[in-house]
Amino acid sequence: MKKNKYTYVWVSLVVLVFGIIFIPKIVSRISQEKVVEENRMHQLDSPDRLAYITLNGERRKVPEFSFINQDSMVISNEDYMGKVFVVDFFFTTCPSICPLMSRNLVELQEEFREFDNFGLASFTINPQHDTPAVLKQYAESYGISDMDWHLLTGDLEQVYDLANTGFNIYAAVDEQVPGGFEHSGLFALIDKQGYIRSRLDDYGNPIIYYRGTISEQQQTNAEGETQQITMLKEDIQKLLDE
Repeated sequence: MKKNKYTYVWVSLVVLVFGIIFIPKIVSRISQEKVVEENRMHQLDSPDRLAYITLNGERRKVPEFSFINQDSMVISNEDYMGKVFVVDFFFTTCPSICPLMSRNLVELQEEFREFDNFGLASFTINPQHDTPAVLKQYAESYGISDMDWHLLTGDLEQVYDLANTGFNIYAAVDEQVPGGFEHSGLFALIDKQGYIRSRLDDYGNPIIYYRGTISEQQQTNAEGETQQITMLKEDIQKLLDE
């Protein structure tokens, strides 16, 4: 009985010491929100900075590519180094979302025309039809005039590998959908070092891509997609200012 009594005394003493030393520190950390800050998945130096998109702990970078543009010039990822740029996947005969996407990109072209370190890269997912001559005509019809906006075509497998594996932006041949090709209508934002960037949502997760299928002028729908182009403009400017 004496042994048990002494054991209880020692346990009580340890608990008391722990409470005196550590509990005030824990309370202080919680009150200063340090516990939350140090366990966030995406820590940023500033709330205004954009998140890096990661895979297996590594920052995702634009993969190497080399294609032909609307002027029959060879354009690679190296031509975009040092530039903030936006990537999309489209095709010229698309009867659905591509016209909306292209008009939104033209709006970005005009918004940032004065910046030499801004560009756009539009990859066709129907390269067999979209030759440089076809892309040139498409560019003229939409008022695509910026020297740093390249409409790119090339090997079909390489294009789809770039879309589905390189960017994880879905694209596929599908004869059951209008136009014969299925794609998402997403825009990817790339920084000057070639890293994919995005802002965080209300839950602290990166949105990863921006929806390019609804204009700023349209009414806000249930998903709030009309805010995407406005957000993209703001985030392009942040990267240009870095």
